[in-house]
Amino acid sequence: MHQLPKTSNTAIDIVYLWVNGNESEWRAKRQKYAQKLEATGNLGFAKFGNVEGRYRDNDELRFSLRALEKFFPEHGHIFIVTDGQVPDWFQTSDQITLVDHHQLIPHSALPTFDSGNIESYIHHIPGLSERYFYLNDDVFFGSPVCLENWFFENGIYVSWSDDPEVKGNNLQAESTSLENASRLSKQWLQAKSDGADLSTYSFAQKMHPHYQHTPRTFSHSPRPMLKSLMLEIERDAPDSFELVRSTVFRTWNKPTIISDFVLRWALAHGFAKTIDHSHLYIATGQSLETQSLKHLKKLFGTLDFFCINDTTDDAKNSDPRLLQIHQILSALLPNASRGELAINTAETMPRLHANGIS
Repeated sequence: MHQLPKTSNTAIDIVYLWVNGNESEWRAKRQKYAQKLEATGNLGFAKFGNVEGRYRDNDELRFSLRALEKFFPEHGHIFIVTDGQVPDWFQTSDQITLVDHHQLIPHSALPTFDSGNIESYIHHIPGLSERYFYLNDDVFFGSPVCLENWFFENGIYVSWSDDPEVKGNNLQAESTSLENASRLSKQWLQAKSDGADLSTYSFAQKMHPHYQHTPRTFSHSPRPMLKSLMLEIERDAPDSFELVRSTVFRTWNKPTIISDFVLRWALAHGFAKTIDHSHLYIATGQSLETQSLKHLKKLFGTLDFFCINDTTDDAKNSDPRLLQIHQILSALLPNASRGELAINTAETMPRLHANGIS
């Protein structure tokens, strides 16, 4: 394919990954496979690759769907990719499809507990629209969606995070998966652009002759995606897809590619442009959490998106920081979406009697 098809005016679908890491049966399976890997001596977890915060369900998906309905009501079909689980608040709807891992991933490659592995398959969801948004469940639209800030003709807009510059060229076991993803993308794209034989490379005429790497990570944002672009990248970089699809847990030397490589590939070929989205990133484990939540209350309705990343790691579900998050999301997004049972979520979590957000 030398040219992407024209993007259509059909509705833009939404894809989420979701897991209920609190469920006892799922937790037992996760522990079983972690112990299997440990027995081989090849565990190699990425930094924060197997902590509770990566899998804990704090009702983020419920609130993200509420934000989606509030700020992007004209969206297309919603697909929720999950490991045979169903949210206890879920209401069957002809607008939402639950997609089991077995419907996307070869049986021999399951189970996997690495979202980077799972998300590498989502463009193969049957019936998925050409243009779609992919979201982790801890990402939320924060103001009315203007599609011109996310898509252009045959392309997408991406934004950089506010994190420090990524240092060095080699993968490092002590780095986060996003930092290593930046380094891995640099290695692949520079080797490709500097290679002597690009004659068989379908996008050679569009590839920058010398790839210039930006040593930053991308923001934790809704990902605007083009299905045809994903299929082309998968054909062009099967080695990268094979690498991430070999994981059971996220490992430091096989970092995610959807959150980095795909975006840099698109930038290098003219199918992506950078944009400064207004956004807010909140890490629940940070000491300035209360102040961050006050910023969220103040800026809600003006942010293109925000992310609330559970970095409390191995804290208990009743951790006050998590309860604060639930309270403020309940206040900002009180109305049930069409995909949930009409339950007052403000009553489903204990109230905070101290250090609350006023």
